[in-house]
Amino acid sequence: MTVPASLLIVDDDRELGQMLTEYLTAEGFQVSLVRDGAEALARLTGQSVPYDLVILDVMLPSLSGFEVLRRLRHSLSIPVVMLTAHGADVDRIVGLELGADDYLAKPFNPRELVARVRAVLRRFSRREPDTPNHPVSVGPIRLDPATFDVTLSGQSIRLTGTELRLLEVLMRAVGQVQSRESLTERVLGRRLTPYDRSIDTHVSNLRRKLGLGENGLPEIRSIRGAGYVLISAAEARAEQAS
Repeated sequence: MTVPASLLIVDDDRELGQMLTEYLTAEGFQVSLVRDGAEALARLTGQSVPYDLVILDVMLPSLSGFEVLRRLRHSLSIPVVMLTAHGADVDRIVGLELGADDYLAKPFNPRELVARVRAVLRRFSRREPDTPNHPVSVGPIRLDPATFDVTLSGQSIRLTGTELRLLEVLMRAVGQVQSRESLTERVLGRRLTPYDRSIDTHVSNLRRKLGLGENGLPEIRSIRGAGYVLISAAEARAEQAS
């Protein structure tokens, strides 16, 4: 029998928190609810109860959702879905830059939240049947999908599950342009919608964390109107020499 995924909801809106608890429980999840950022951080870092995913509101008492996420990312790679104010693009961008795996703007349909949660959990719990499971290397970057491990010149690099999946897709298709639509579907598990810049923010995070494009490292190149492509350092040098 499959063990239900355990979710921690962090939201100080009592009515919304109760509604989400009941809805997600009915969808087969084990759900806990806290209304305070400091309490959420204590639970997550104390690991007294293991959680599979956090649904984290931005506006919280004592510690904001951003601060909770920032502190979490120093030690944990647990997937996080942020809840942001409607139309607050800055909140969305900041959340993704701090390491959130996805976001949803309030108000939202609970079914959409369930879809986002399941898509994020799939990226952590299993791989698509046609996805290779062997390690892949591009220059000094090595990724082992079986252990969720990424190293740069032998040094371990901490990535979120979303960043790791994005890097893997680009590495396995090195030199081949991947459209934003394809990356959104394969990495985020949903269709690209107008004005959705999530995949772009995740690409930016990868560039920053790995120093891509610097010191002879591979680079993720943006192809206007087409998407993104990972270029090896050797290929970049050959382009410059030609």
